[in-house]
Amino acid sequence: MTAAWGRVPDLLAAHLLLSFAALALGLAVALPLIVLASRNAAVARIALGFASLVQTIPALALLALFFPILFWLGLPPLGFLPALLALSLYALLPILRNGVTGLAGLDPAVIEAADGIGMTPAQKLRLVEAPLVLPVLMAGIRTAAVWTIGAATLATTVGQPSLGDLIFAGLQTQAWPLVLAGCIASAGLAIAVDALLGLAERGIATGRRWLWGASLAVLAIAAGIAIAPRFAAKPDSVVVGAKNFAEQFILARLIGQRLEAAGYAVTYREGLGSAVAYGALKTGAIDVYVDYAGTIWTGEMKRSDTPPAARMLPAIDAWARATSGVRLVGPLGFENAYAFAMKGADAKRRGIATLADLAAQSGQLRLGADLEFLDRPEWAAVQRAYPMRFATARAYSPSFMYASLGSGTSDVISAFSSDGRIAADGLVTLTDPKGAIPRYDAILLVAPRRAGDARFAAALRPLLNAIPVGVMRKANYLVDRDTDKRTPDEAARWLAKAISR
Repeated sequence: MTAAWGRVPDLLAAHLLLSFAALALGLAVALPLIVLASRNAAVARIALGFASLVQTIPALALLALFFPILFWLGLPPLGFLPALLALSLYALLPILRNGVTGLAGLDPAVIEAADGIGMTPAQKLRLVEAPLVLPVLMAGIRTAAVWTIGAATLATTVGQPSLGDLIFAGLQTQAWPLVLAGCIASAGLAIAVDALLGLAERGIATGRRWLWGASLAVLAIAAGIAIAPRFAAKPDSVVVGAKNFAEQFILARLIGQRLEAAGYAVTYREGLGSAVAYGALKTGAIDVYVDYAGTIWTGEMKRSDTPPAARMLPAIDAWARATSGVRLVGPLGFENAYAFAMKGADAKRRGIATLADLAAQSGQLRLGADLEFLDRPEWAAVQRAYPMRFATARAYSPSFMYASLGSGTSDVISAFSSDGRIAADGLVTLTDPKGAIPRYDAILLVAPRRAGDARFAAALRPLLNAIPVGVMRKANYLVDRDTDKRTPDEAARWLAKAISR
């Protein structure tokens, strides 16, 4: 638990900065719209309709939608910017609704009196309407702040550090102290900000300027503390990326430990999806991460053939250099392929040993897949080679996917061949006689800006072809097992010792 809380201060500062920036941008957009909407019914309908529409879009989907938009505009599609824009849109509705409702509900006699003494529209807004509607508006700002802080945990999925880093990592590795630390810190931040805004609201309502002034001053100081690290001098810093399962967390820490020993300051961006991770590498949002040959081959290169590694890896390197400047440093020495797995006893009882056998009985079976598999080209290739129609097909995070097989919720899962749980849980993997699934050699990729960094390359070179699949399985199982679990950092240190013997 101590290790989990050790990561909280830095992530809390990043979370606070993102949330406050999104709230400030939401206010900057909402306040002029409130004034315009109070003067024009058509503007009110359009503004409130748009803000309501945004609220119907899941936050995760809204974050994902900004990726192609920003990429097309030539702006950074990952990290702070897409998270800022998505959360700002989420903050609009409560601010707009309360502001418009507050102005519409003002006593007409007060407005007539202001007109009667010759106030200009600007004077009327500043001296009459704004003071009267401010308490109502503050209630909307409080709601927007709580929503924004909660939704900011999802920024992890687009490569922006937040308290969601702890939550996502904890869920994938079933390290519940991480989940608790992230949830408690996020909830505590939301409660604290809401309480301070509540004091400001009370000060405004009662005319006690010192109360709302002190509350806003505390919020401003907190924002300053969150911003300060961004301007501090830093040594040569490297960002190591990782996808959303235990093996990736372990390999990221293994890479980070070697780079730290070489004198680099290292930070991590974990919980990334496959397309997001490669996109982050191309744009320089991350400097290095481990991907899998088949993922790049089918997902990025859109290839459907399945050549051997001796041809696939050089082709991936040439394509990456030509299209984005990304460099393939080399393979790590093991393959982590998609492999359909079943309980050994169940597969034997049903007489299923190959994917062809599985296809013949698929109508009676329930498939459990990881979050990406059912939408990946590999699944389409498997279906073309072995027509399968499962009774049900459900997506899970990797840890819960294995749990679904153990609990009997699933009969077969899209497992990972280097996962230690295959042997530990007595699972068997089904053979692929038609070669529908491509190779998934683990490969080390670096961003264009690191391509010529000799010190960087020298730190990583000892990892090439150094990790046998059996050793990787043992490292994965250190994190995935139910008792005496290790953290990814501890598993990475074990792995470093194992491959150096």
